[in-house]
Amino acid sequence: MSEDFMLDTDDLSKRMDGALANLRTEFASLRTGRASGSMLEPIMVDAYGSMTPINQVGTVNVPEPRMVTINVWDKGLVNKVEKAIRESGLGINPQLNGTIIMLPIPELNEERRRELTKVAGGYAEHARVAVRNVRRDGMEQIKRAKGDGMSEDDQKIWESEVQDLTNAHIKRIDEMLEHKQEEIMQV
Repeated sequence: MSEDFMLDTDDLSKRMDGALANLRTEFASLRTGRASGSMLEPIMVDAYGSMTPINQVGTVNVPEPRMVTINVWDKGLVNKVEKAIRESGLGINPQLNGTIIMLPIPELNEERRRELTKVAGGYAEHARVAVRNVRRDGMEQIKRAKGDGMSEDDQKIWESEVQDLTNAHIKRIDEMLEHKQEEIMQV
């Protein structure tokens, strides 16, 4: 019966890769002193009775290295978009010009840079937890197979494979975090 057991390591790897992809998205939303349209992705606007991503209520552009603009399509939503940006915690003061909201990106001071590195560390820890949860699922599959007659040698081989996969993904998360923290602290 144990010869029939095949752990789907591709599935585990894909799920761990999903945690890495999510981390990349969260890191892209962190402000590093340069303007980026992706920094607005997590912001949701109360539009037409539901929470809507900001890029679905207007066009986000980066015309200059220190400026992001949002051309809001519906005049009635301009104030709601402005309010969502103010309450987002990005530390940006929106300026209105008709249906265009301009977001000048100020230089980051040392204190704000340190705060952002802590936020980045929190994002990385969430990704590590997600990877460890996938690892736990894989280990539980192995334990169930052992209960169904898998040999201890096979169990050790599969557990080692899952652990190696986990270690590789955790190492990649740590590398991404280190790179992002260097980018944030760069003056």
